[in-house]
Amino acid sequence: MDPLLFAGILVGIFLAAGIRVVFEYKRALKFRFGKYIKTLQPGFRWIIPLVETVQIVDIRVITINIISQEVMTEDNVPCSIDGVVFFRINNPEKAVLEVEEYKFAITQLAQAALRDVCGKVELDTILSKREEMGKNIKSIVEEETREWGIEIIDVKIKDIQLPENMRRMMANQAEAERSRRARIILALAEEQAAGKLLEAGKLIDQSPSAIKLRLYQTLANIASEKNSTILFPFPEEVLPRGNKE
Repeated sequence: MDPLLFAGILVGIFLAAGIRVVFEYKRALKFRFGKYIKTLQPGFRWIIPLVETVQIVDIRVITINIISQEVMTEDNVPCSIDGVVFFRINNPEKAVLEVEEYKFAITQLAQAALRDVCGKVELDTILSKREEMGKNIKSIVEEETREWGIEIIDVKIKDIQLPENMRRMMANQAEAERSRRARIILALAEEQAAGKLLEAGKLIDQSPSAIKLRLYQTLANIASEKNSTILFPFPEEVLPRGNKE
């Protein structure tokens, strides 16, 4: 083989081995003999093979699940709580150089913060104020990760698992509350109906003709039944005619 051709092939292989393409949503940290040199921006890049290496960092929003944590609340109720953390890398150099396995570190911090925050409040607070609990966890985690060039965007509590006996108690409590509200609504309806009947009675007392109209209406309703027989135990004249001035 021609030595020049052979040399050309070797040079081509050498140049091709150093080609790197950095996507828009990533950054590449370049190291030379293990020493950090600079961060490569998106686009076509070339490094010296065998001398330089790159480590790719994703700068998009990353999601990490907080696995279910056993928590004893302030009112001594055991429960299992899980969640999710949303974060973004603002400084790739710090995220790689300042902490080993930043994803694992954030996961451990989030788990510890979840147990700490939820263990200091009662169960009712956790159930009714999930957003507030998430914000408290977020503040703890972002305080620790700020020096790593990482921005904690949000922390959400996803699910809260309670013991079976506690779930039954809460279901019974909810049913009792619904029954109480139904009784209150029924009592209010009866009170309003009684008030209307009282007003109607006063109007009838003031107008004797209203008594007759009411009587005729009742008779008409009874007469609509074909098998009904109407008996008058007293003549109509005995009905009250009201006070005459």
